[in-house]
Amino acid sequence: MFVDTAKIKIKAGDGGDGAVSFHREKYVAAGGPDGGDGGRGGNIVFVADSNLSTLADFRYKRKYAAKKGENGRGGRCRGKNAEDLVIRVPVGTVVKEENSGRILADVSGDEPYIVAKGGKGGWGNPHFATPVRQVPRFAKPGLPGEEFDVVLELKLLADVGLVGFPNVGKSTLVSVVSQAKPEIANYHFTTITPVLGVVSMGEGSSFVMADIPGLIEGAWQGTGLGHQFLRHVERCRMLVHIVDVSGSEGRDPKEDFITINNELAKFNPELAERPMVVAGNKCDMATDEQIADFKKFVEDQGYDFFPIMAAIRYDVDPLLKKIQEMLSKLPPITHYETEPAPIVTVDDFDDHSVIIKNVNGIYTVEADWLLQVMKGINFDDYESLNYFQKVLINGGVIDALRKKGCSDGDTVSIYELEFDFMD
Repeated sequence: MFVDTAKIKIKAGDGGDGAVSFHREKYVAAGGPDGGDGGRGGNIVFVADSNLSTLADFRYKRKYAAKKGENGRGGRCRGKNAEDLVIRVPVGTVVKEENSGRILADVSGDEPYIVAKGGKGGWGNPHFATPVRQVPRFAKPGLPGEEFDVVLELKLLADVGLVGFPNVGKSTLVSVVSQAKPEIANYHFTTITPVLGVVSMGEGSSFVMADIPGLIEGAWQGTGLGHQFLRHVERCRMLVHIVDVSGSEGRDPKEDFITINNELAKFNPELAERPMVVAGNKCDMATDEQIADFKKFVEDQGYDFFPIMAAIRYDVDPLLKKIQEMLSKLPPITHYETEPAPIVTVDDFDDHSVIIKNVNGIYTVEADWLLQVMKGINFDDYESLNYFQKVLINGGVIDALRKKGCSDGDTVSIYELEFDFMD
């Protein structure tokens, strides 16, 4: 079963909790705090696997969660970092955040892609020891790991994409120029999955050709099979538009040509600008006048035209040489850049509630919305710190601390940040 889209939920592991512990040893008085820090939670890592060609496995398992980091222990023993959860996907899989459509990873290379980061481990109680507070009886919990609902889209990596109406000879062409063996029959939509074939041009030169299932009018809106497979055209460096120049099925070759180009442009305007050549197939069934008329029509629009008979490989070599020539001048296959997370502001949250606890004189602040805002703050930058101060004021955190009894000089702890309160 060929499946090229899937929706799954991924959850990186939470960080382990810091430990509250004190050194106990005979003849050692007041050994002091020795609780270890928690370990990092496991990341969610995507890896391209050339042995996979479909996303079918993700139809049966939709939730992937990495393990939590180990909690810290006494004796300043740090908790063990959790192992990363590796998810293997076909080469060319694009990982997108479901709600925003933001690209999290384009899994097309050999390197692993960390899509969701595990939470950092919490601090053990030695971090909170001061000359005044020598017996801290508290530690920090680990931070939560990142969590996303993601959409996986398989976009095949091919140099050349064959486009055209059903039954015009795309599969036949792939079968005679490569070792690929797509199903070929005299009816529409014989090809129901994209087929890749490697075309060897000798002397170590080759390119990958993709047979895209036939398109029809309205494909960009989901008519026929087109909407399901148009995404596989997006990576192709160039297109070969195959047209039944004989009009053997009662269609006008010129109208076919215009219709398919319109469908490509409606699905993705960039496809209308993609380099393209036109192959007029089934020339043995067309008159010389039909071929000449269509050739003039295509060349008037700035495209090179190649009359072929794919079934017997007649005049296919000039087309392949032209493809090779064009590919040598074109940039490599498209790779999608990872998009940064949007900057989250206080106004993006309706709920500004905070939980403040007084633990042995330290005021700890917990708020889901505040944690999200802090991910976009650079605490080494003066302007970012000023912005964060405004967040605390406008978000009601400072007022909440005052109500809880926090005063000048008291210590405030907000996740990984600790500072002295100044009213």
